[in-house]
Amino acid sequence: MNPSPRPFTGRHMATILIAFFGVVIAVNLVMARFAVGTFGGTVVDNSYVASQKFNGWLEQARAQEALGWEARIGLDETRHALIEIAHDGKPLAGVAASGIAAHPLGREPSIAMDFVATAPGRLRASRPLPAGRWQLQLTIAQGGHEIRRVETVQ
Repeated sequence: MNPSPRPFTGRHMATILIAFFGVVIAVNLVMARFAVGTFGGTVVDNSYVASQKFNGWLEQARAQEALGWEARIGLDETRHALIEIAHDGKPLAGVAASGIAAHPLGREPSIAMDFVATAPGRLRASRPLPAGRWQLQLTIAQGGHEIRRVETVQ
């Protein structure tokens, strides 16, 4: 004897709909939490004002390129930021640098950076960076000229 199958009722349909929308809502809440938790902020506060300054920024970049300075930026084994700067392959003497180390996701506070010359064209940060990935926003100057660099280090 084959028992007759149970009929599909409104209660079955309600259970299916509640389970389906429960999964959709749960996934949306998890994704929203990840989106808000990893948002590092804005690049510019006012895009209209930034657009008005864009041509000036391009001109500064061209002037910076015209200097012909070659900068290598990285970390040493003790996590001190290092800057090596040269012109035509020769170390550039008398350079000074300052900057800020910012956490790319904004989870850690920014760190002000000071540099000490260790050799002509070579600068070393006065303190090490904590572990992790950091974005160095640097200003390197010599004489009346300066360049700005942004480098990500790990």
